[in-house]
Amino acid sequence: MNILNLLEWTADRREGRIETKRSTSYNGVDLSTKQMRKMSTLSAGQLLEMAKFVIPPLQYSKHKGQAGRVAVIGGCKEYTGAPYFAAISALKAGADLSHVFCTEAASPVIKSYSPELIVHPVLDWTNSVEEILQWLPRFHSIIVGPGLGREEKILKSTSAVIEEAKQRKLPIVIDADGLFLVTQNPDIIKGYDNVVLTPNVAEFGRLYKKIFNKDADSEEPVESLKQLCCELGHVTIVHKGLHDIISDGDKVLTYSNPGSPRRCGGQGDLLSGSMGLFAAWAKFAQDRSTNEGCSSPTYKFGMQAAYLACALTRECSRRAFELNGRSMTTTDMISQIHPSFEHMFT
Repeated sequence: MNILNLLEWTADRREGRIETKRSTSYNGVDLSTKQMRKMSTLSAGQLLEMAKFVIPPLQYSKHKGQAGRVAVIGGCKEYTGAPYFAAISALKAGADLSHVFCTEAASPVIKSYSPELIVHPVLDWTNSVEEILQWLPRFHSIIVGPGLGREEKILKSTSAVIEEAKQRKLPIVIDADGLFLVTQNPDIIKGYDNVVLTPNVAEFGRLYKKIFNKDADSEEPVESLKQLCCELGHVTIVHKGLHDIISDGDKVLTYSNPGSPRRCGGQGDLLSGSMGLFAAWAKFAQDRSTNEGCSSPTYKFGMQAAYLACALTRECSRRAFELNGRSMTTTDMISQIHPSFEHMFT
């Protein structure tokens, strides 16, 4: 779809002249009817019902922190935008407090982007693990990887934080250089079903090859995804692409509404940041449902969080591109979080 066609498509869809259609190819590979049957796409009504289950209502009686406290582990001298985008996206989507744990060199830069983020310049300190762990009990979820870099010392500290987060059963979203860490040591998340991995095509391929010692079957992306989820102990994985395919090894969801053809850096950070918040909210909802003796939801909270975040990110991308075209950046997308959220989830 070229830019002109996309603009015509968005105008037609906005005016109600066409229905949203799902493409039947994935990264250039045609999906068979059998594969499509394995993938579920929620209707607008089902998406809204999921959102109502997961997203807590705004209430005057609540106090600061009850709507979510999230932390981003990432940010080094070279990469300061990614942790900012992830943390501010969580905040703009509705988190009460958003923290960033970064290196000392990255801290003043990230602070200059926004006074609303709480920035901790400790990631490269010798006692970084102790510094982060004293904050960990306050958080409802953590996002690992945006701008993390690949310095061995920092990756080792990050591994220790992940281990402690697992002990506390915190939802964890892992993206970018966090996926590099997981590919180097898959055991760090194996069997932990409170984690969501968000690989793109290349990252998925590297992780799959690490686990199975062979390339993923590009003709069977759904089966390859389910195999990887199962082998890692039924973790949730969002395989990003033309379709965002989400699975925990048992169930499969796909989100296919077009975003935009503009692939500026930072869009994945908006996804991981909002997903970290949705993961916290979905766990709140799941725990509440369990305590009240309600029936279990159709999808585990990791898949719920992933689906809502994919939907929000693509809608932000669509709206930002409609306004800015080739000039669209992730900052433009972040400005669309509120209208996209209101349009899709209320």
